[in-house]
Amino acid sequence: MTETPPTADATRTAPTADVPRTGPAVAVIGTGRMGAAMAVRLRAAGFPVTAYNRTRTKAEATGAAVAATPREAAAAADVVLVSLADDSAVTQAYGGPDGIAAGVRPGTVVLDTSTVAPDTVAALEPLVAKAGGILLDAPVSGSVSVVERGALTVMVGGDIAALARARPVLDVLASHVVPLGPVGTGAAMKLAVNSLLMGLNQALAEALVLAERAGVDRESAYEVFASGAAGAPFVRYKKDAYLRPDGTPVAFTLDLVAKDLDLALALAERVGARVQQASVNRQLVGEAVEKGFGERDLSALAEFLRGGLSA
Repeated sequence: MTETPPTADATRTAPTADVPRTGPAVAVIGTGRMGAAMAVRLRAAGFPVTAYNRTRTKAEATGAAVAATPREAAAAADVVLVSLADDSAVTQAYGGPDGIAAGVRPGTVVLDTSTVAPDTVAALEPLVAKAGGILLDAPVSGSVSVVERGALTVMVGGDIAALARARPVLDVLASHVVPLGPVGTGAAMKLAVNSLLMGLNQALAEALVLAERAGVDRESAYEVFASGAAGAPFVRYKKDAYLRPDGTPVAFTLDLVAKDLDLALALAERVGARVQQASVNRQLVGEAVEKGFGERDLSALAEFLRGGLSA
């Protein structure tokens, strides 16, 4: 997951609930924060949705039909959306007699929206292709509220014709769908996006604490950041999370930040890119996680820098 603030052309509202719609049957594999939000929105748009999650109650909470295995979910679908936490979970979901690949039918399009290494997606593509399906890596930029507005940005690696078949699904969820190249390029782009996002987050946290320590009121300092030259959409979007963290839902945990930075650093090493800021970011995030902030929102980095303790 990547947090993406609202943009001028991303103001879609939720589709009308239970409106009949002609479109493909959809399976959602993984109904955590993002997967559940996607399943709910697609159901509201009238798509038949089957959900699978290792914790069955989370799949049931979406109101979709619930499958007992990834294979069962995939077998019921024309388009499969995968939204899982990490490379290990993704790999496990595809393989074996009850995995996604075992349930894929000829022509099924599998859109993996998880944030994983490009090599992970590349290794899974032959499994899907052997069954006659097409795997696209399609990670997304956006949080739950962005899903609910249908304003995600989707970064797609893979076959353009397969992407066209999946567009009726993606158009309910996203305001931007960007084809990038062969399988793996979507995953690589997502890691680059998250490296940028996490750099912004660390810079914001450090600057806010610096202003506070120099005697500036926190809200006043944030107002200056948001309205001045540094007022990127991310800064404005995260205002409540930084100023009123207790009343703001967690959007992206520091545990996941650490995981994504590890993936980005591994990719950088493989392709020979210098990413010194990402290395520094990873060190500080690691310190925060060690102090118990792992389940907190990434904005809690400011509290860590103040010397606070997690709840």
